Amino acid sequence: MAAKEPYNESIWSKYYGPNLGYIQERYEQFVKDPSTVENNYRELFTNSGPPPLTPDSEPAPQPRISGDTEWLRKAVRASKLIANIRIYGHMAADIDPLERDHNPMAKYLELETYELTREDLLALPATLIWENAPNDVHTGWDAVQRMRQAYTKTIAYEFGHVHEEQELKWLNRQAESTSSPAPLNNAERKELLNRLIQVEQFETFLHKTFVGQKRFSLEGNDALVPMLDEIVRAAAHDGAEHILMGMAHRGRLNVLAHILGKPYDIIFSEFHHSPNKELFPSEGSTGINYGWTGDVKYHLGADRAVREGETVRTRITLANNPSHLEFVNPVVEGFTRAAQEDRSTAGLPKIDTSKAMAVLMHGDAAFPGEGIVAETLNIGKLQGYQNGGTIHIIVNNRIGFTTESEDSRSTHYASDIAKGYEIPIIHVNADDPEACISAVRLASAYRNQFKKDFVIDLIGYRRHGHNEMDDPETTQPIVYGKVRNHPTVYKVYAERLQREKILTAEDVQKMHVETEGVLQRAYDSMKEGNHKKKEPKAFIPLHTDRSAAGTTAVPISSLQEINRELLSVPDGFQVYPKLERILQRRKDALNEGEKVDWALAESLAFATILKDGTPIRLSGQDAQRGTFAHRHLVLHDSKTGELFSPLHQLSNSRASFGVYNSPLSEASVLGFEYGYNVFAPETFVIWEAQYGDFANAGQVIFDQFIAAGRAKWTQRSNLVVMLPHGYEGQGPEHSSGRLERFLQLSAEENWTVANLTTASQYFHVLRRQAALCGQEDAKPLVIMTPKSLIRNPRSTSAGTELASGQFQPVLAEPLLGQKPGEVKRLVVCSGKVAIDIQTELEAASDKDWSWLHVLRLEQLYPFPEHELSAHLSSFTSLQEIVWVQEEPKNMGGWSYTEPRLRAIAPQNTSVRYIGRPERSSPASGYADVHSFEQRRIVSEALKANSQVQTAVPSS
Repeated sequence: MAAKEPYNESIWSKYYGPNLGYIQERYEQFVKDPSTVENNYRELFTNSGPPPLTPDSEPAPQPRISGDTEWLRKAVRASKLIANIRIYGHMAADIDPLERDHNPMAKYLELETYELTREDLLALPATLIWENAPNDVHTGWDAVQRMRQAYTKTIAYEFGHVHEEQELKWLNRQAESTSSPAPLNNAERKELLNRLIQVEQFETFLHKTFVGQKRFSLEGNDALVPMLDEIVRAAAHDGAEHILMGMAHRGRLNVLAHILGKPYDIIFSEFHHSPNKELFPSEGSTGINYGWTGDVKYHLGADRAVREGETVRTRITLANNPSHLEFVNPVVEGFTRAAQEDRSTAGLPKIDTSKAMAVLMHGDAAFPGEGIVAETLNIGKLQGYQNGGTIHIIVNNRIGFTTESEDSRSTHYASDIAKGYEIPIIHVNADDPEACISAVRLASAYRNQFKKDFVIDLIGYRRHGHNEMDDPETTQPIVYGKVRNHPTVYKVYAERLQREKILTAEDVQKMHVETEGVLQRAYDSMKEGNHKKKEPKAFIPLHTDRSAAGTTAVPISSLQEINRELLSVPDGFQVYPKLERILQRRKDALNEGEKVDWALAESLAFATILKDGTPIRLSGQDAQRGTFAHRHLVLHDSKTGELFSPLHQLSNSRASFGVYNSPLSEASVLGFEYGYNVFAPETFVIWEAQYGDFANAGQVIFDQFIAAGRAKWTQRSNLVVMLPHGYEGQGPEHSSGRLERFLQLSAEENWTVANLTTASQYFHVLRRQAALCGQEDAKPLVIMTPKSLIRNPRSTSAGTELASGQFQPVLAEPLLGQKPGEVKRLVVCSGKVAIDIQTELEAASDKDWSWLHVLRLEQLYPFPEHELSAHLSSFTSLQEIVWVQEEPKNMGGWSYTEPRLRAIAPQNTSVRYIGRPERSSPASGYADVHSFEQRRIVSEALKANSQVQTAVPSS
């Protein structure tokens, strides 16, 4: 019973009759030997002195206690009841507006389960079974009633899975308090009702004005909008500069109108001119809607600035999101981290989590159903991704598309997946808007206090079908029988305020009329053409290729000085001896006659980019070391484990460098990096897959965001994606980065796709890409990075190649081409197979290869037609162009390059393929089979066919 507040005389007013006698007995024992009494009594007597001989007053009822063992057992059982109300109270709470649930766990809250009666509880002091019971709670019966009031009404708490003791105590105190979070005053309650009227009237107006058009109504979860209002107010009050939001399509138009401030007349114009009125049943209809470009109106985002008082300015951003539910989650998390970081100085970025916060709204079927949710929750506390906690709101209408909850999840609650991450959960009845605001206030306070995620399960219903053209009664006849007869939330709340004399029926009607008038005037203005039209415009692709713009070369003296700095470590720092020897090999790499390998070229590129003032963020599985143990951008002291990055100590570095080992996840991390880059376009952001084909697991992010984001949402990104690629005999899962998929997505200059073969090419393409950061013509870069070539001496480059020149989309084989007029066959290839061909040419250097030339396609998209044509113009005797690749015929670059090669091939020149046949799997799982096939491909590429052979001198 050791209370947190100071002790005073009123503490003794809780003890009466036998109870007071018991306390007096314990005090006598305390005087004789303090160690013989419990800690709580020792603290009580030490702070408050002896109990009085008689009570000051004699209120009723009088709890009693004695040394009788039966009473002690009752006290234990009563304590267990209190504990179980905390744990299982949510199972008996009034959190379903339609009252559909039957909860067998409710028995854990009944007195009979514990063999207790009301009289038993009246005889027990509250403080015996409830530590820190409020002063107005005297008996065990009072305690049970108060706890039931706290845990089983329209707001229910699930905190038992939170294992941090400090957090759990704080959460329980908040739940059990009657004053924290602060209840709404009368002015706030009136404002809340008015907001609910606006939310409902907006949906009703759209429903009757644009009959049959889809809008994915919020009705049934109307409280979401005032909840977001409260989050915005709280965050702005606390000084947040950005509130970053993500949500799916349901309720999005209402949120755009009332939280983002998108004008009613603009929204009405989109319906009035919408081209997709008859599409059914998918919400993912395509087309350009009036006033917007590239996507349907309920996928689009917006932003808005609000002020709290005179000084604080907060910008609210709602992210664009496709119909791929929940995949916006990591994107918004990336937005938020980017908004919180200062990247202007050397070293790691400096993070201030108070500068921005994330709010994610989820569907009740999607939250447990989409794996991206768990992936995103998992990164919430990791070093490279944490952002001070996200408030999650599950907009729970108990139906996924057209199916009931039992068809969409195996858990009791939609929120149960959050338990594994020890995230506190509140379930709240969407028909009690005051409880909804209380839930938000608690969530905001928790985030401020502990910098962690919080989940609010907003349980409502869906008034219409999946969309407004869908008849839900075909699949939910019982539910929709209830929905038809269920009053809307504003009516429920208005009746409550009228009963409590807060306002009158006339006041409610006035609010209703005013809101309807605003909507009607906006509609009339739109029809009269007085609204601010935003004419539809076609997406304008980037036709200017900046591959030749800017200088990427760096003087050799500067590179040598940087290299010395990269090899310097603090005094006393002990690098792992084997690694130390490897790193020291780089010492002379820039000297005349020496070579720069892939890893050093990358480090030099990063260092020069930082000196240019561009911050860098790199993440991926084992990104600090590198999947192939080649990078080593973060060193570990072999004795202490201390970490050190040479890129943090560069002289004259004018920007931050962050490199983070990611969790074993592709979709969430890739989405996070995309979001980070979109929000901070001046930052050079890189994601590296452990193996290229692992990008499969992030395919939605590629398809919906990285490849199409500019076309759909005019959303610019400069993200670099590194996908290790190359056939090394490691089997189907470690060979192909699925080059063909990225080429299939290539159009409208949406990104650059490259497959490089030399360290200098890598150096220049990184610097070229970094120069695009923050520019209007920025676009992503997808690189098929090598594996064996990382250490292959044929992919190394002289330092002078970094100190001069620039990235070349096409490279000519240096061992060939001395007699272009005699070339009969041109081999065009990309990536590692070019090095395999070079290896074979070197082994047969005594042969006459004048009939052959090889061009490496280093950049596949945009297709370097001009550069290839320039080479072709010199081959006056050319008879055939052969595309050679390692990948199966239906994969790799062949399907993409074939029509382009045919378009530029000289007249009477054939175009054919050499490589593996079509297959369903990317590669063989048998090393011997792989080696045989690889030798065949190279041999066929270098063996003249009969047509060419006739023109080749005999050897």
